[in-house]
Amino acid sequence: MKIIDYKIYAVKPRWVFLKLKTEDGLEGWGELVSGTRTETVIQGAKEMCKRILGKDSNDIERIWQRLYRHFFRGGPISMTIISGIEIALWDIKGKRLGVPIYELLGGKVRDSLKVYSWIGGDRPDNILKEAKIKYELGFSAIKMNGTEELHYIDTYKKIDELLERVGLLRNYFGNDLDIAVDFHGRVHKPMAKVLMRELQSYRLMFIEEPVLPEHNEALENLHQFARMPIATGERLYTRWAFKDIVSKGVADIIQPDVILTGGILETRKIAAMAEAYDLAVAPHAPYGPIALAATFQLDACTTNVFIQEQSLNIHYNKGEIDLLDFVKNKEIFNFKDGFAEVPKLPGLGLELDEDLIHDVSKEPLNWTNPWWKNYDGTIAEW
Repeated sequence: MKIIDYKIYAVKPRWVFLKLKTEDGLEGWGELVSGTRTETVIQGAKEMCKRILGKDSNDIERIWQRLYRHFFRGGPISMTIISGIEIALWDIKGKRLGVPIYELLGGKVRDSLKVYSWIGGDRPDNILKEAKIKYELGFSAIKMNGTEELHYIDTYKKIDELLERVGLLRNYFGNDLDIAVDFHGRVHKPMAKVLMRELQSYRLMFIEEPVLPEHNEALENLHQFARMPIATGERLYTRWAFKDIVSKGVADIIQPDVILTGGILETRKIAAMAEAYDLAVAPHAPYGPIALAATFQLDACTTNVFIQEQSLNIHYNKGEIDLLDFVKNKEIFNFKDGFAEVPKLPGLGLELDEDLIHDVSKEPLNWTNPWWKNYDGTIAEW
């Protein structure tokens, strides 16, 4: 069935939704990372969508290859657009065949999905209070940012502040709460070594992105003395970007994001490659409902996924409209005792309120990362 139309919605403060329509009336939804290049992403999405009009929506891999294989390939903008299109095509195919997407990728391997929630940490007010709220909601695992601005070499005062915050959680919850600490790529190699050594006694679930992805060669050194699992990969795309990390064994957990890596099937390929090297997968998913629904489809059919980020009503939803307001069947994101249900409805399983999406998208979208500075005025990583 041919693709005949598309629509792109930019939703405040930082969400881009994509809808494809086929000649038999089916519609599929995808999502894109807007990042700090929102207008570029939107224009690029329009350009790519025009190129697939008239193509058979069933030929997902052929369309993927057609969009990906150019002389200049890859990059976050191109790959998030390809990811959004790919997810929308899987949504259409699942609806056409009347099954969840994971049924077309081998079927489910689990009965439920363990989830964790993010509680902040880079501006570390009320860490214990936030953790208590999540624990009472049923979460048995949380992730916190490790530090605020941190220079190449910085003061031990900041290290002690991090240890104090992690210690508060560990002392209060004991081992009943799994704790992950995200360095967020804002820590440079010299301080990453110090922080990882100091955190060894807190029995962390993992350390995330200890260095920026352009310094992944440092992971080999960090991995040699780490006493906790290392996770990375949220900013990488395609199996080729993950190849060295997986084959060299410099991380223990990879964190591909389905709306950046190239979509659901590409992420499934990455996870299979990691499985061959006995690595775990904890997919990155701090964005909107379409992204999370697509990730749940991946989780359902992927053996080495051990936990899933679930932050729909947490990340950057501070206005009058919550991201869950766009979803009519909110129950698909319900979780109990720290676990979410495996999806059961066809396609992504989402029933979206397009009228609300359309109304909200009328407001301008212009989100950028915060600009941080170190104590000497140099730009700090966010």
